[in-house]
Amino acid sequence: MTETFRVLIADPIHEDGRKLLEANSALSVDVQTGLDESALVARIPPYDALIVRSKTRVTAPVISAGAALKVIGRAGIGVDNIDVPAATERGIVVFNTPDANATTTAELTIAHLLSLSRHLPQADRSVRSGVWQPARYVGAELAGKTIGIIGFGTIGRLVAARAAGLKMRVLAYDPFVAPEIMAQSAAEPTDLDALIAEADYVTLHCPLIEKTRNLIDADRLARMKRGARLINCARGGLVDEAALAAALESGHLAGAALDVFVKEPPKDSPLLALDSVVLTPHLGASTEEAQQAVSVRIAEDIARFLTTGAAEAAVNLPRISSEQLGRARPYQELARALGRLVGALCDAPIKELVVRLFGVVAELDARPITAEALVGLLSKRLAGPVNRVNAGHLARAQGIEVRESRSEQARDYVSLVEVSAVTEGVTTTVAGTLLGGRLPRLVRIDTYDVEAVPKGHFLFTRHSDQPGVVGALGGILARERINISRMHVGVDGNGGGDTAIALISISAPLPETALAEIAALPPIAQAVTFEL
Repeated sequence: MTETFRVLIADPIHEDGRKLLEANSALSVDVQTGLDESALVARIPPYDALIVRSKTRVTAPVISAGAALKVIGRAGIGVDNIDVPAATERGIVVFNTPDANATTTAELTIAHLLSLSRHLPQADRSVRSGVWQPARYVGAELAGKTIGIIGFGTIGRLVAARAAGLKMRVLAYDPFVAPEIMAQSAAEPTDLDALIAEADYVTLHCPLIEKTRNLIDADRLARMKRGARLINCARGGLVDEAALAAALESGHLAGAALDVFVKEPPKDSPLLALDSVVLTPHLGASTEEAQQAVSVRIAEDIARFLTTGAAEAAVNLPRISSEQLGRARPYQELARALGRLVGALCDAPIKELVVRLFGVVAELDARPITAEALVGLLSKRLAGPVNRVNAGHLARAQGIEVRESRSEQARDYVSLVEVSAVTEGVTTTVAGTLLGGRLPRLVRIDTYDVEAVPKGHFLFTRHSDQPGVVGALGGILARERINISRMHVGVDGNGGGDTAIALISISAPLPETALAEIAALPPIAQAVTFEL
């Protein structure tokens, strides 16, 4: 029977997005808008997915109450109304639609640019009131002026192209974008202080995080050119609104255009009384085309994730192409088994986990493979859910340092994945490969060569290399009515020492009493059971 996933739409989205979800037989869709935090906490427990826009706040209590919650989707760019760290800690994927409304927001920025330069809202109000004073609204040409763009993602680049088309000089600041990318978009890369000092117009297109909160404060406003103008169609918290009002009232700035505010709607804001400010009610994505695009995109992402696990565009997962993820998927399964195995073999706290890729697999991005190794390692050690979203966070919380390395030089196999766990003075290493590029095989434990299908229940021993050990193990298993599916007895691959290992695939879990009996046998140095 096919699993059915429940989806709650908590903010209005375009009907095309809703219909796309409802047409999927694997999804059961409910729409309930206008929920405050307490109502959402009460409603969310049975749902696998939650879709919001900007109004509904997905707080830590909401996330904690979402016992079945697997994914949260924001039909829009910003995710500051979602507690992403809380979602990540719970292993919940968070999606947004960063590019679906980019053109619309860029066009609104240009509209505000023109409105500020030619006093269009004020002139409209004047004519409607019966006043005809064209000399009062003398504006400024944009051609030849300098616009400073803070944040050079998709929207910033679209604004740059449009500003360049208006014959403006374009400055750009973004610490995460290479200067050559800016140059390709007809923008001059610069630092933030230089941009603030030189620009006639400053426009914001960066996310709201702690480092960018009040990015434009009283100090930076004071360092803007006298008569400059500020535009914010990104997030309200980027600008200190009280400081902006003061800069406008003093005449230091000629104007400002805001589509977003710290508090929406901006009741009692000093900006409301200023004629030099153009205000719009968060219209960045408010076109028919953008509403449809963000709704369809988030619906597609949510449906794909719930039915296939694909999360290429997730906010709290590394951005990796679908082609890379497709190639990595069989290696992820292998890495998860290797993580479980190395975790079972280590009974001391692990200080470091090292994932090494050799041969063809080294051509891939190591991050999704490493994440699955962590899932395998931690899933049997922690009570809460562990998945690729929160595995790195949980590893850090456990004091585990994670390292990766890749080498295209093959090690005995076309592809080899090696996972090493470092405890106090001891390193345990397991390795595996894919037969035919798709069938996972365990091929090494420490220096012992083995060959096993990493699936099902296992008994593992380290023991003296002497006659009778395997017979003793077989006798105890037979008494417990446990069949041996496969067995591999290995000796040190380096040819040294007098110890051996046994890796035995068994038909059922071994009782603790039987395991204790095996561990008490004189030749046995270590006895462990586990499931892969």
